[in-house]
Amino acid sequence: MNGAGTRLGVGTHFRLDGETVEVVEFASLATGMQVVLKDGRDRLARMSLRELLTSDRAELIHDSAGPSSTDDEDLAAVVLNRLTKDEKKDVLERAEHVREMLTGYRSGSEDLPRPDEPRPQYAPDLPLRARYEAKAAELGVTERTVRRWARAFRELGEAGLVLKTARADSGLGNADPRWVEAAEEVLKEYEEESRPSVKVVLEEVEARVKTKFKLVKVPVPPRTTAYRWMQELERRHPTFRLSMQRNRDIADRPKGVYGKLRPTRPGEYVLMDTTRLDVFALDPVTLRWMQAELTVAMDWYTRCIAGLRVTPVSTKAIDAAAVLYQAYRPQPVPESWPRDAAWPEHGIPRGVLVEAEAVHGPATGVWGPKVAPETLIVDHGKIYLSAHLTSVCRRMGISVQPARLRTGRDKGPVERYFRTLREDLLQRLPGYKGPDIHSRGLNPEKDAFFFHHELEAIIREWTAVTYHRRPHEGLVDPHLPKVELSPAVMFEHGLARAGYIEVPRDPNLALEFLGVTMRTVQHYGVEINGRRYNGGCLDGLRDMASSDIDLDKRRLEFFADPDDVTRIHFRDHKRVWHTLQWEHAPSLDMPLSDEALQFARRLAAKEYTYPDDRLAIALLLKRWNLGLGTSLVERRMALRLSREQVAMDLPGQQADDVTSLPSVARVGDDGEGSQDPQVDQRVHHSADLGPGNRARPHSQSLPRPSPHPRRAPHLAARHHIPQRT
Repeated sequence: MNGAGTRLGVGTHFRLDGETVEVVEFASLATGMQVVLKDGRDRLARMSLRELLTSDRAELIHDSAGPSSTDDEDLAAVVLNRLTKDEKKDVLERAEHVREMLTGYRSGSEDLPRPDEPRPQYAPDLPLRARYEAKAAELGVTERTVRRWARAFRELGEAGLVLKTARADSGLGNADPRWVEAAEEVLKEYEEESRPSVKVVLEEVEARVKTKFKLVKVPVPPRTTAYRWMQELERRHPTFRLSMQRNRDIADRPKGVYGKLRPTRPGEYVLMDTTRLDVFALDPVTLRWMQAELTVAMDWYTRCIAGLRVTPVSTKAIDAAAVLYQAYRPQPVPESWPRDAAWPEHGIPRGVLVEAEAVHGPATGVWGPKVAPETLIVDHGKIYLSAHLTSVCRRMGISVQPARLRTGRDKGPVERYFRTLREDLLQRLPGYKGPDIHSRGLNPEKDAFFFHHELEAIIREWTAVTYHRRPHEGLVDPHLPKVELSPAVMFEHGLARAGYIEVPRDPNLALEFLGVTMRTVQHYGVEINGRRYNGGCLDGLRDMASSDIDLDKRRLEFFADPDDVTRIHFRDHKRVWHTLQWEHAPSLDMPLSDEALQFARRLAAKEYTYPDDRLAIALLLKRWNLGLGTSLVERRMALRLSREQVAMDLPGQQADDVTSLPSVARVGDDGEGSQDPQVDQRVHHSADLGPGNRARPHSQSLPRPSPHPRRAPHLAARHHIPQRT
């Protein structure tokens, strides 16, 4: 019997646990059918028939012919599915002709005849040779061809009629293996090189074949055949079609199974990455365009952005630590943001929790979640593997796991956030330069409009208002596949699913992410980079500066935030945290970064002989206030006007105190003017001048500028882009 089955009875042989056994008896018991097996040493064993047929211990030994799973032949369904729709139609029509030639009926059965069947030339009582001749004459082929069709149909059915056609186009099936080996070697050498032409590669392959196989003559394929083979090799080693960067990414793909971390709760994995923004920003002093970089920390499970920071030109290790600091201490929501921008109160329905400020007043709360990361996934950048960041993570119990080299998929969610940010926000901003050099406009640098801190405020607000509350396709619960989940909803879902999240046990632990500066305590306080800080917590430590104790023992640790130098933090010998305030902080109504203060000092040094920090801050705020127009042209005019004012020496002017130092104009406004008189009016600035300095005039009133031509009204309404007053 030639089929898929074989006989199982007394005398059938099996290979059981590596030994050959023979079935000698069947036994029917209450527990089921059993067999008695005898091995080569006449030992008997009883075994369940079900176990014998289904267990991996036993293998049937058969000597009859029949199909096997290890055969080279393909199934008819596999062969037919390789064909196109038209090719399959032709094969089925040919099968009908063969069936009619063999049986007289196109269906192959006399029970399903067609109206004109059987036709006289294919009557079943006619000799088979006569039917072969009739079919060859009908189709216009030779009798030998129809005989070959009939033989293939009897053996393999419809698959026999298409097998030769399916294997005719086998890609590199007819190529010499030595030529293919040399071609793959040449293509691999171009993985990190510039893109070559196919002609150059074929010439190098021919030279490589002659050099590598000197004793054997390898046939050189014709030009058209070589191009066709190279097109087939392009699928394995992309070289000519895609960009070279994409080709390198494909070449670096892992050869084995793709692995993936699967977060199960918020805070389990936090992704950190830095990217160059596709929009130019302005230097706040020189008004020149500069590159900007964005560093973010994303919770992998919820896709929530726990911290972000925009830095000019390049990012430092302290910037990465400051981003992680925001995960422990999220920044508060500015009053200018929409009321729904604050992070929701998870676990308490808003229908039950009613707050008067949330209904009638400004937005309150923080802009993102507060989580304590368990594992930090970073790339191999120096800022992420710095001693400061790794030591703090070790202190916090955060595991740092570097991603694989040149494997962007290890940080796929944060890479997708960068793309969404570019497509939904950055490309609508003035100064947008595109993702690559091929997408850049003629001169996008001249359209640069926003300062770096303004650009950060815009991105932070868009993230809180739009990104955190918009459903994401990547956020899916396998138990509820059709439910659309946003990062904010996914955070609440993860909290309910896991039952807990990791939160900082001590809020002051976040201060350890800040930069550490070793200083001694003087009689006037602590001085860091020319800034003096003081507070009552230093009482009792001021005499240590002039004592006989070693300098290393007299120096204490002070923690400073680079985004806000108006205060520093100090931990005394009792391990209690204190905050020291900068001596000029009372005159400020906003945080001041260290970079902005350095800009202010350089600006004041150009104008005055003996400037101090109070005067430098006053000049910087006046410069910002005058420069915050709604067009780049007005910014330059205002800057030039400010420089002319400070360069003029007008007699009769009295030195006045700084009456008010308004913060930088809000980044989110409706464009109809501010209700704050301190912002609406043009504030007059002056400063207490030290020895050798001269009094400067008040700033003149500027007319209300016209809106920037690149800023559409709907853009400001949708993304809350700043409209300055």
